[in-house]
Amino acid sequence: MAFTLKHLIRLVEVAMQNHASDIHLRMEEPPCLRVRGDLVPVQTKPFQKEDIIDICKIVFENDELISKIDTLKEWDGGYTIPNLCRLRFNFFHFNDKVGIIFRIVRSAVPTIESLRLSPVVGQIALQQRGLILVTGATGCGKSTTLAAMIDYINKNRHAHIITIEDPIEYIHPQYKSRITQREVGKDTENFGMGLRSALRQDPDIILIGEMRDPETVGIALKAAETGHLVLSTVHTTNATNTIGRIISLFSTEEQAEVRKRLSENLYATISQRMLKAVGGKGVVIAQEIMVMSPGVKECILGDEPLARIHTIISEGRGAGGNGSQSFDQHIQELFSKGIISKETAIEAVEGQADFMRGLLVE
Repeated sequence: MAFTLKHLIRLVEVAMQNHASDIHLRMEEPPCLRVRGDLVPVQTKPFQKEDIIDICKIVFENDELISKIDTLKEWDGGYTIPNLCRLRFNFFHFNDKVGIIFRIVRSAVPTIESLRLSPVVGQIALQQRGLILVTGATGCGKSTTLAAMIDYINKNRHAHIITIEDPIEYIHPQYKSRITQREVGKDTENFGMGLRSALRQDPDIILIGEMRDPETVGIALKAAETGHLVLSTVHTTNATNTIGRIISLFSTEEQAEVRKRLSENLYATISQRMLKAVGGKGVVIAQEIMVMSPGVKECILGDEPLARIHTIISEGRGAGGNGSQSFDQHIQELFSKGIISKETAIEAVEGQADFMRGLLVE
């Protein structure tokens, strides 16, 4: 029996009812759901190649791709199920088999409040110019945080927001801002071309799905230099690694100039991890937030070691600070509020001894 749209909708509904973030479908295996960080098999018969192909026929929306499916090594895309959710997917071949993995994107655009993010994230989003980077490992919610920041801008500024995404995830309604969402491969050839084109479309804010090469970084810095606010992601774990990664994308001869441009235009980095919430109540985002300061600028320029940024971030929290916070400070706060367990906190913090001493003081 063919796998139909009705079957796909039912599978997605089951996944959403179980608070799954992803659905794994692989040939000759039963489906698996990513639930609160764990991969959980669904008690049903294994999927066969025909089932995967039927699903591709539904979500590809491109007959030419379907005809090439035996030679198509991988493919990224997005598919909307009206009144339910949007699916971001990757089709792939492995070991002479095929598979497709879906990321479930809820229809409702997330807000800073619903994600329980620090209010400083909203303040960062309302900057008029500069470069803001959201970083972290794959699956840590970078796109979700960016969507919440765009939503906050949309509700608080009369501006033109251009997004260049691969693929588009959340569909933003228009509130105060006008939003132009463009998808790589569908609306523009690649990030670099879409970004160059965006500069000619009278933008106030530009969101780039990912900064992955020197060309994209260079154009993003140019956009920030010319008075735009640029938001993007980098696959790095913290502020220090993020700055180091961007600099290392360029040749040795170019790095001094890149350091200067980055020190003048980077406004903030928001690095995040997903932690399990207490009582099996889903996951919570823990964030390191670095807001630019004279000390950070010295580190980027090379006048001080990059490693010193961690100390500067910790000193930026609290009264009189600039809104910066370290991972450990935020994890301590999440534990103090009863959002995560002591075990989760101890496992996640970088300075376990300091965290334990803090418990004794309390």
